[in-house]
Amino acid sequence: MAALLRIATAGSVDDGKSTLIGRLLYDSKAIFEDQLTAVENTSRSRGQDVPDLALLTDGLRAEREQGITIDVAYRYFATPKRKFIIADTPGHIQYTRNMVTGASTADVALILIDARNGVLEQSRRHAFLASLLGIPHLVICINKMDLVEYSEERFKEIREEFRRFAMKLEIADLSFIPVSALTGDNVVQRSAAMPWYEGTSLLHHLEEIHVASDRNLIDVRFPVQYVIRPHQSSHATLHDFRGYAGTLAGGVIRLGDEVTVLPSGFTTKVSAVWGPGGKKIEEAFAGQALTIELEDDIDITRGDLICRPHNRPHVAQDIDAMVCWLTSETQLTPGARYTIQHTTRSTRAVVRELDYRLDVNTLHRDEEAEGLTLNEIGRIRLRTQQPLLFDAYRRSRDTGSFILVDEATNNTVAAGMITGPTQHDAKVVWHSGSVQRTERSTTGMTVWLTGLSGSGKSTVAAELERRLVASGRPAYLLDGDNLRHGLNADLSFSAEDRAENVRRVGEVAKLLADAGVVAIVSLVSPYEADRQQVRASHGEGSLPFLEIFVDTPLEVCEQRDPKGMYAKARAGEIKNFTGVDDPYEAPSAPHLRLRPEDGDAAAQAALVLELIERISE
Repeated sequence: MAALLRIATAGSVDDGKSTLIGRLLYDSKAIFEDQLTAVENTSRSRGQDVPDLALLTDGLRAEREQGITIDVAYRYFATPKRKFIIADTPGHIQYTRNMVTGASTADVALILIDARNGVLEQSRRHAFLASLLGIPHLVICINKMDLVEYSEERFKEIREEFRRFAMKLEIADLSFIPVSALTGDNVVQRSAAMPWYEGTSLLHHLEEIHVASDRNLIDVRFPVQYVIRPHQSSHATLHDFRGYAGTLAGGVIRLGDEVTVLPSGFTTKVSAVWGPGGKKIEEAFAGQALTIELEDDIDITRGDLICRPHNRPHVAQDIDAMVCWLTSETQLTPGARYTIQHTTRSTRAVVRELDYRLDVNTLHRDEEAEGLTLNEIGRIRLRTQQPLLFDAYRRSRDTGSFILVDEATNNTVAAGMITGPTQHDAKVVWHSGSVQRTERSTTGMTVWLTGLSGSGKSTVAAELERRLVASGRPAYLLDGDNLRHGLNADLSFSAEDRAENVRRVGEVAKLLADAGVVAIVSLVSPYEADRQQVRASHGEGSLPFLEIFVDTPLEVCEQRDPKGMYAKARAGEIKNFTGVDDPYEAPSAPHLRLRPEDGDAAAQAALVLELIERISE
């Protein structure tokens, strides 16, 4: 059976969210007979001829009286292909906090739009919130098609309007389905009333959505929740047992893996992995609850985090985050102190600054706001008493989210999503090389050129540096060959040392970029995971990171072979040479791809310079 799918519904008031869920449950025969009887009796008492399926999810008395959704209602059902958990979230603006909590763990967001009214303010608001919460799949259900005579033109009009708005958001997968929740058209079965629609029904689409690739299987993140030590026993094996329990937040942990414990930084190996029920397993994946044993006795407590030595999270006390304020009793103001709960770690935190309050209807940023009140969202800067071990929320929901707790009442007052470590403003003013000596402040970035040996990376990088400096913009070239003679002279060409080579260069580039310099890196950097880790270390956008793939075919690189390295590798004189007996993993989504047909080094450097100028605007 396919993986469990968590669904959140959203949309404007009276768009039919509860009715759609009720129709899914009813037509998929996931309703108990007594539930259906109760709904039929309630509907009949109201004078309705057919059962009001919205009553299956609107459980509160106030909801039934007003015909709206207030609280988040969760419903479970299954088909032969998949299991589902649906969160019916409210549409009113005063229940934004309920929508945020209900959608925080969703894999899919169903956003309903009334075909008569089109894309409304609430529709845009919930689409933005779904994007903010990092929900990877959005399905736009254009509902009540029966009330617009199943018009294809009306469907296309709404679809194009929403697409234009969605271009402003970060949405990975966007689908549109015309439905009628009241009559069941295109909900569980394809509708004969809309022959122009060539897609599948909503339920079939949900059954086929692939969510396994949405999990982060690259970054190993294991927050320790509990240290297991057995009670006193005469059995020596049990007496010596020390296990670390928790839920794997990211990556894959296997028996024998080398791991690092943070914040101590000690490195050891995994000696055993235990799954639920005390069963030994060879490997565990993100989302699984497990207990691991380590070869060495290390002081580990709740709140520590186990990761890979060359793939570590951010460790910082100053963080930037988006927060949704959840209470009407108090408001968030700069200087306020709270307890922050992040993964399994709890510490104190103070709000250093409120950068802006976000209008979720217009996306306008109010930088003059003095605080946040109930249901408002804003960007803040936090200072924690102890360092947090985190990733940006876009990279990992588990290690990128937190809650704030009022220390006086112990109430949860805010839910937050970390954008990255606070980037302190670099008050660096550079002097241009012109005769007039004009001053200009600059924004730093890292331009990472990757490709096979002999691809022309260094030549393009040198030309790019020359052009930037000539234009008055500070730039510095970090060439892999030169760094091997100094900073990385102690590293070999094994996979582990290659990863460390990339990590060190990335850290140097980040320091230069933070100081306002364009750090140009020319490095083979053959492994995708290593390059992605460097990108993540730049703060997921806090410092611009451009990956340039110098895509020169292997045969061309061998023909050039300026240092005779390929010939030596083919003769067996050099081991672990990329492209010969060691793999090169091409970037999956580079910002720019340079090929030989793009011209000489000057022409290719000009293409990179154009990209830098667009990013800097």
